[in-house]
Amino acid sequence: MNDKKSPPVAVTYEGDVTIATLTRERILEDADIRALEETILPLIAQGDSIRLVIDFSTVRFLTSAALGLLIRISKKVRERGGRLALCSIQPKIYEVFRITQLDQVFQIFPDADQAAKNV
Repeated sequence: MNDKKSPPVAVTYEGDVTIATLTRERILEDADIRALEETILPLIAQGDSIRLVIDFSTVRFLTSAALGLLIRISKKVRERGGRLALCSIQPKIYEVFRITQLDQVFQIFPDADQAAKNV
């Protein structure tokens, strides 16, 4: 699902947990970041206390701008009394999280099921 015309995020629900699965392998361009922002921020705005999981299982490459977006998303979720977890992050991308110490900022789980249970 790497077609630029496909939605950048597939949204599903597991009980009261919203799971936003990123559908593109590469999140590199400003247009990619905007598309994610335009999809995820409205989910957060729908109500207070959202329990949001962002699933990275498809993502192989991302830029620092994508990391910046994740930090903004996290802030918005906290402001609305919600909780955020990330899951299924590929080893090379996880290494970026570790080096930047974002692994200390985000709850990160091996898969969506574990993330949904703990968010």
